[in-house]
Amino acid sequence: MNAHALLPPGTAPTQAATRPCLAVHRLPMAHPGDLSALAALFDEGVIEPAQVVAVIGKTEGNGGVNDFTRGYFTQTLMSLLAARLGRPAAELLRELPCILSGGTEGVLSPHYVVFARTGRPAAAAGPGPGALAIGTAVSAPLPAQHVGRWAQVASVAGAVREAMRGAGIARAEDVAFVQVKCPCVTAARAQAAAAAGHTVLTADSGRSMAAARAAGAFGVAIALGELPDDPALEASMLADFERFSRRASISSGVEVEANEVIVLGHSAAWEGTLRMACAPMRDALDIGAVAEALRPLGMNAAPQLSAADAARVAAVFVKCEPDRRGHVRGLRHTMLDDTDINAQRHIRGAVGGMVAGVLGDARIFVSGGAEHQGPDGGGLVAVIAHAA
Repeated sequence: MNAHALLPPGTAPTQAATRPCLAVHRLPMAHPGDLSALAALFDEGVIEPAQVVAVIGKTEGNGGVNDFTRGYFTQTLMSLLAARLGRPAAELLRELPCILSGGTEGVLSPHYVVFARTGRPAAAAGPGPGALAIGTAVSAPLPAQHVGRWAQVASVAGAVREAMRGAGIARAEDVAFVQVKCPCVTAARAQAAAAAGHTVLTADSGRSMAAARAAGAFGVAIALGELPDDPALEASMLADFERFSRRASISSGVEVEANEVIVLGHSAAWEGTLRMACAPMRDALDIGAVAEALRPLGMNAAPQLSAADAARVAAVFVKCEPDRRGHVRGLRHTMLDDTDINAQRHIRGAVGGMVAGVLGDARIFVSGGAEHQGPDGGGLVAVIAHAA
């Protein structure tokens, strides 16, 4: 596995003597290939290209297997960084996690969140056990026959542990949130695996995405001590939904070949005012989970955040899914039976609107497919904000 390092080989960090400080920039996009806001930050000297360590974004595609807006954004990002850093885009692609979710249904606004490790101490640190820290890792390429199986679980768990070490987070309880992007099985990948004498878990691309998300969630749960490291648990994936991680957000797509991991948590080794909190959603109507995620950050929605508190919010990440049992709080829903609109598009629009209403802001990363990521039929809400 390759830990993230954007500086050219042999180049020493310019601020090695200072404690790192994380900067988070939530930027708009006019279309899936629009990186002009990030280019402007570079031109203005707000951040340097070499300081970018990860990107999480929400594009306006369909969120399905054939959502090529994710690849379009990734290609454009790597081209921009390659030009600014003088490094090959293909090399950066193997090091820099760029985790994207397609589908901005309803009020959701296309945007991307740039994480930059500035290396400069902040003027003053906020209260708490430590400042927000980030660590990233990219696993070795995952063969198609391993997608959705225990080999993927082990790969993700190892990458999470590597990212924790890179962030200087020693304790699992100090991890606030883990974002993972996993590969899926396409028809071409399934055929290549068969030609090599291997059998894939499923050749159905959509089902493979669900299996990959489940394996990713188990990998995070094992790394954080939420589940035991027992290969016998493979049979529980997509079967026993009482087993889940309270801090995992997993996406899957055709645009990646490895497991890309971003770990966010708190560490006394870092400085800055950013803090993060995460709360599980018990179902698609759990507006209380949004308040629960805001409360540790010193914010109270009554019923919507004040303008002052909303200005403190740096980024929001949500996982959700249509309840597979067909009911929400005892009432039937039709998301799973709609042949015109995919169920994931339904749930992203519904939950995205609810969370945006509380925050008064539509720049929210809302991703469907929450298998083993929070309670069954629910999901999770995670917020990054500046300390008051």
